[in-house]
Amino acid sequence: MSAEVLDVTTVPAYLATRPGVPGLIDLSTATVQEVGDGNLNLVFVVRDAQGRSLVVKQSLPYVRMVGESWPLSQDRILAEGRGYVAAQALTPDLIPAFHGLDADRRVLVLEDLSEWTVWRRALDQGVIAPGAGAAVGTYAARIAFGTSVLGLPAEQVQEAAAAAANPQLCRITQDLVFTEPFVDHPQNSWDDALTGDVLALRDPALLHEVAALKYRFLTAGQALIHGDLHSGSVFVPDKRLRAAGAPAAKVFDIEFAFYGPVGFDLGTSLANHLFAHVRAQVLDRPAAFRESVADLPAQTWGRSRPRSHGCGRSGPTPRGPTGSGTRGCGRCGRTPWVSPGWRRSAGWWAWRRSPTCRAWPPTSGCGRRGSC
Repeated sequence: MSAEVLDVTTVPAYLATRPGVPGLIDLSTATVQEVGDGNLNLVFVVRDAQGRSLVVKQSLPYVRMVGESWPLSQDRILAEGRGYVAAQALTPDLIPAFHGLDADRRVLVLEDLSEWTVWRRALDQGVIAPGAGAAVGTYAARIAFGTSVLGLPAEQVQEAAAAAANPQLCRITQDLVFTEPFVDHPQNSWDDALTGDVLALRDPALLHEVAALKYRFLTAGQALIHGDLHSGSVFVPDKRLRAAGAPAAKVFDIEFAFYGPVGFDLGTSLANHLFAHVRAQVLDRPAAFRESVADLPAQTWGRSRPRSHGCGRSGPTPRGPTGSGTRGCGRCGRTPWVSPGWRRSAGWWAWRRSPTCRAWPPTSGCGRRGSC
């Protein structure tokens, strides 16, 4: 049965029933605005006369941008809630403040980041966001370590992985990322000038590599991953907010979360770095911006690797037993799967080794750019 759908007239009365929320905002003076940025969900900004505000997000029983012709379970908001609970414990500074999930009504209440900018928009406008790449790498590493057998007992990870099953959203990724771009499909369209590039996606060798990555996406439940981590899922602050002490970025929209391969989140982030890099070159953005964007893979990749220790150490990895029965860092349990995971993220990042990709590789494991 679908949960009752909220609207601008019912949101204040609903929030009055949520424990703790009335203390965050004066609902007697609150105004509600529905914002249309989401592809899948209803999103409301609630603001009182003193300027305090919250975001209310509710999943619909269909894809919002398409309508009722594309039904989708409202349970996806439960996956997002699990993602925020994990992030709140492991990296609270890099997500919006999370004020809880109403599982019955399929509603999240979050910090309002209306004064922040979606990172993709900032990149499109040629605005540098200092430290954002490193912040995303830190987020990915903290979550990967803290929700895996490196950071939790194996039994707890197995229970969490079973609870985090997210089949409908994973199916969307399976179709839109790993299947439809490589076949004739009615949802595909492109400029005629790109026909040669599109046909190159049907190369058997490439399809073999894509199939291997798709299989890994579906079977490698290493840690709780964001599942849709890209520049459109990251907020960045302006100069005023940074001066006031705001972190370099905050990650949001965690509804695709499930237990998957740790390299996937880094790969989708690196892909967006590549898009921004190429766009900056084509539009001939100022040199400082182009240099900043070109350095994003090094920031994200480099920041994620030492943080994957969990204990904060970097450098050589000593061997030693860990509580979960694996072998790795004697202090925190970093194990050999970490390095292959980062290498595989390059596969999620680029489906084929093109001249563009070879000219702009991610940082090598030893810290050098290029291949070792």
